[in-house]
Amino acid sequence: MQTSKTALALACAAMLTSCGGGGGATANAPTPTPSSTAPTPTPSVAQCSLSDRQDWTLAQLEEWYLFPNLFNASANPASYGTVQDYIDALVKPARDASVDRYFTYITSIEEENAFFEQGATAGFGIRLGYDTSANRVFVIEAFEDAPALGQNVDRGTELLSIGTSEATLQTVSSLMLTGGPFAVIDALGPDTPGTSRTFIVRDSGGVERTLTLVKADYAIDPVSDRYGFKIVDDGGKKVGYLNLRTFIDTAATDLRTAFQAFQAAGVTELVIDLRYNGGGLISVAALMGDLMGKDHAGEVFSTIAFRDSKSFENEDYLFVPRAASIQPTKIAFIATGSSASASEMLINGMQPYLASDSMALIGENTYGKPVGQIALDRAACDDRLRVLAFKVENADGLGEYYEGLADTVPNTCRALDDISEQLGDPNEAMLATALDFLAGRSCTAIAGVTETATASATPIPVRTPTRATREILQRERPNTVQRNVPGIF
Repeated sequence: MQTSKTALALACAAMLTSCGGGGGATANAPTPTPSSTAPTPTPSVAQCSLSDRQDWTLAQLEEWYLFPNLFNASANPASYGTVQDYIDALVKPARDASVDRYFTYITSIEEENAFFEQGATAGFGIRLGYDTSANRVFVIEAFEDAPALGQNVDRGTELLSIGTSEATLQTVSSLMLTGGPFAVIDALGPDTPGTSRTFIVRDSGGVERTLTLVKADYAIDPVSDRYGFKIVDDGGKKVGYLNLRTFIDTAATDLRTAFQAFQAAGVTELVIDLRYNGGGLISVAALMGDLMGKDHAGEVFSTIAFRDSKSFENEDYLFVPRAASIQPTKIAFIATGSSASASEMLINGMQPYLASDSMALIGENTYGKPVGQIALDRAACDDRLRVLAFKVENADGLGEYYEGLADTVPNTCRALDDISEQLGDPNEAMLATALDFLAGRSCTAIAGVTETATASATPIPVRTPTRATREILQRERPNTVQRNVPGIF
């Protein structure tokens, strides 16, 4: 049996980091063997029996788990029918203490590598949110080169009915009333290519239509070609806008391209939109820091620290300016409760290097995940164990933000996620509020309360912020893609 401590990780339930990579530091952990070197072996019945996998899992957690004093080693493996159920029992004390909110889990090596290396996934290619008071479901983002956008299903579209055919259509409101959001998730079917569903939808202009979508393989573009980055003219001032969907390997080229454009235009003020970004690779978060750290070569961007018995693995990620790097004078970070892990690491990492009046959190409080995972592989079974193993701090030693970052950043501005406007549109409420902050215009503080748009009785959500009434539609046990790209279907 061979394990490899591959990339460190952090996300809304997984934020993956590569060993080495950005930040000018190299992790002390052994570098993983690239997944392309050999196919995953066919699991053997004996080696990959449930009891054998449980035994292996227990051994890894006893060695690496960040909170050994919050670990239930006495859990009886025979009482649990899956490896994940056993993991949940082992880490229940940490769950009860709200420091491991389903951050420790078992997944597939093949599936995870495909996502982090290529953005590969399967589905309709939409991100969904639901209204908790009106029992409505909306598309809040659509991905390029995927089935939904190919049929003009985009941000602001409401799902009215779902079925396997026109004859089996059920209204979303009835699904929500009888089974809540999980009934809607069940109606959408498994995320396997070829799964077909018929919908009645209403677009942002109020037009209703019936269509059929078939789930297919596609690759998520981490920086959209439609609105991923642009230079906004705000009253004659140039502001760089960047929307990052997820921290995966394929983001690196797009990020360098965006910052090269910002540099060429003389941009010094930025809006970094992480509103749905559940996390990803620390190496990509560190690259983002590098691109915003032109004047901070060799200074600490972020620090990761393991349990005392593994303290020799602790590591500083340092700023390494790149050819496209700039030195921003102001940054407005757009976030929601789905902004987690690597997103929070980036925001937290930049705090020590901006004046108190030069940085703000726009929108809502973040998720609250100041910890990360390592990956322990058992290739013979295609098992990757994500172990919560380290905590994250910035150069000032600020970490422990389990309640989100709103109470730590110097300025916050409450704003709704206005799905009546496309992402990147200066009229969209969160971006408009971010521009207000950069221009010195007034805003209302988040004040520790998560707030989003309320869907009105009309097809378009109203603009008045209220208490959170729209949430991300998320599976109870999300896979790797769903953890890092919350709400994706």
